[in-house]
Amino acid sequence: MRFEVLTIFPRFFETYFDAGILKKAADRSVISYDVHNLRDYTHDKHKQVDDYPFGGGSGMVIKPEPVIDAIEHITKDGSERSVILMSPQGEQFDQKMAEEMAHKGEDLLFVCGRYEGIDDRVRSYIDKEISIGDYILTGGELPALVIIDTVARLVPGALGDENSAVEESFSWGILDYPHFTRPRTYRDMSVPEVLLSGNHKDIWLWRREQALKNPLMKRPDLLEKAELTDEDMKIIEKIKEDITK
Repeated sequence: MRFEVLTIFPRFFETYFDAGILKKAADRSVISYDVHNLRDYTHDKHKQVDDYPFGGGSGMVIKPEPVIDAIEHITKDGSERSVILMSPQGEQFDQKMAEEMAHKGEDLLFVCGRYEGIDDRVRSYIDKEISIGDYILTGGELPALVIIDTVARLVPGALGDENSAVEESFSWGILDYPHFTRPRTYRDMSVPEVLLSGNHKDIWLWRREQALKNPLMKRPDLLEKAELTDEDMKIIEKIKEDITK
């Protein structure tokens, strides 16, 4: 699966792609990436990508020519890809969308805006608009990285342990359970005995209880959307009883 980014800050991505899971996955050819500098598609000696908005107002707007020229140049190879604009008007990104993207395996080209936005005519060349939340950022680079990181780790072979992506927070539809490692005791804080028992059934049950307890206490909205089993409902009732005691 290939991730491409169109931005005026290519080094922002190159540093991130050259470390951690993304680098390891790229080294194994599980994923690939390419970062395109928007300024390479300008037509003036100053490589200007923005201009004042028609109608007045504060700030600058990214011009349509370099963005559209860049999209046409990048996509002329004919390979199947989705062109995604990072935009507060877009569909809200979540784990389900990430899983759909990874399952589809289609190449993705992220267009990152800056300043007051992008000339609206660019939208004619966009396949999908995505937002990562209802707040304002200085540009689309961070949102694009959030999506790339989330999707990339779901691509088969990206993680060393294939079960990791399945067991992670939100893949369960709920928050993650607590994790512990050595030492067994640190500053009078000990690892729960059940995790040392070797009883896989008890360990799984404990983890499930903790994973359900976390959203019940911190994010009850997640439980409303989660696909819970009858056993999960029994665990939740037990947690509620324990809380009221």
